[in-house]
Amino acid sequence: MNNLVHYTEKTLTIAQVNDHEITAFSHFRFFTLSAENLRDDLKYYFMSPCEKYRARRHVPWKLGVQILKIVMITTQLVLFGLNNQLVVSYKEENTMALKNLFLKDYSGVDEDDYSVAVYTQQDVYDSLFYVLDQYSQLGRLSTGPINYAEDEDGTLLPLLICKEYYKRGSVEPPDEAYDIDAQLETGERHFRHFVSSCHLTQNSSFFELDFYRLVDIKITFQLKGINLQTVRSRELPDCYSFYVTITFDNQCHSGKVKIFLDTDAQSSACRDWKISGTAQKNTHYLLLFDGFVILVCLTSAVLCTRSIVLAVRLLQRFSRFFHENYNRKVCEDDQREFLNGWYVLVIVSDLLAIIGSILKMEIQAKSLTSYDVCSIFLGTSTLMVWVGVIRYLGYFQKYNVLILTMKAAFPKVLRFCCCAGMIYLGYTFCGWIVLGPYHEKFEGLSRVAECLFSLLNGDDMFTTFAQLKDKNTLVWLFSRAYLYSFISLFIYMVLSLFIALITDAYETIKNYQRDGFPLTDLQKFLREQKDFTVVEESSQTDTRSTCFALRCCQR
Repeated sequence: MNNLVHYTEKTLTIAQVNDHEITAFSHFRFFTLSAENLRDDLKYYFMSPCEKYRARRHVPWKLGVQILKIVMITTQLVLFGLNNQLVVSYKEENTMALKNLFLKDYSGVDEDDYSVAVYTQQDVYDSLFYVLDQYSQLGRLSTGPINYAEDEDGTLLPLLICKEYYKRGSVEPPDEAYDIDAQLETGERHFRHFVSSCHLTQNSSFFELDFYRLVDIKITFQLKGINLQTVRSRELPDCYSFYVTITFDNQCHSGKVKIFLDTDAQSSACRDWKISGTAQKNTHYLLLFDGFVILVCLTSAVLCTRSIVLAVRLLQRFSRFFHENYNRKVCEDDQREFLNGWYVLVIVSDLLAIIGSILKMEIQAKSLTSYDVCSIFLGTSTLMVWVGVIRYLGYFQKYNVLILTMKAAFPKVLRFCCCAGMIYLGYTFCGWIVLGPYHEKFEGLSRVAECLFSLLNGDDMFTTFAQLKDKNTLVWLFSRAYLYSFISLFIYMVLSLFIALITDAYETIKNYQRDGFPLTDLQKFLREQKDFTVVEESSQTDTRSTCFALRCCQR
């Protein structure tokens, strides 16, 4: 009886052991299958389009769409750019024509920020009446399709003369005495397109100028024109409204009256037009082409958004697998591997291209005239599209050096530029306040920054030294110390260190390409390695940026 009980217990023990072994084997098999499936999906995700096609015979639609998009967006940009050049040249040439028509003794070249300067009272009167006389004869003088503007009722819009002057003013330079009421008063007169001597006689008191009190005189009028040169490119001409302002500036009261002519040109669709030929047909073709560009960009954005969603899901699977089987979290650097910045760049470029294409269609249909806004959207989208091409070159090790060097050097270069920028700003403010009154390149903060940047690149050095007015010996000595110290500091030290940072990153990349890149947990898992070592926090912080910048080359 005892033998029977002992045999039964032994049998039960063996059965329990077998059950545990079967359970363990089942878990191991499930773990192996899950790991293999996850590993296959990860490897497929990090493959190049050609490798994906060889592995599963999946057609690289995204790559094909990107190539088609590059061709179409570039073609669209070239077509719009040629048309935009015609518009800009028309505006600039009309401004030049108006200056020659209305400014007496205009030489054809602006002096600094003004067009003409006069120095006597008679010259001011002559220039003022010259504008009115030329305006009266505009129809006979102008060689272009430009004339007086009319309102909706067909009435000619008037010419407006507005003068600003101090309310009261008395100046006695010999006695070093003055009495000025700083409050400004305004006087206005309206004239139709024909200004005769009778009109001037009737308003003689208005044209009697007290130059001690006079601040400025502004003559404003509106003209209409048609840009006929677009007919050559088989597009409908635009109608333009030119808002012209001629200013006699006497704010300085220095004896020099500056005369400006500013134009604000606004285009619109002509109300009544008739044209023979293929201009309208060509516009329809362009609208269809722009619509197809929008369709391609939408397809590209949808495909990239889908890839981002799949990457997030794959990251969640990998994180859950690592936590359940290794009881650890996926590091931030490995998480960034799934969030592909190139897809974000492509989506942003697609959105800009879609907005730019819509604006271009509205411009072609003569509903909008925002050429500059449209060119910014199209130009930025084209820039991003061509930059995105580098992503596909990154799959080849020999072509990947530029991307890897930029990624590895970017954090150090950014910190270096922040420090150097503080010194640069100090030189900018110092140069503006000290040298601004004596040097035209230092008259404004933006001009100072541009001048220093030119000096930093070794451009226009002698001219910057030579143009400084040496009337003030102290300022002249300071300018030499200022310029010599800036050039020595930034060219010989700052710029050399900047290049050294990039060179160091390049050498690091070359060494890694020769000796191998450091492996992360993700790459060890893809290579079926199980030694997931724990990295110390300090060393992880030091190497995080470098490792993250280098790992993309292993895809």
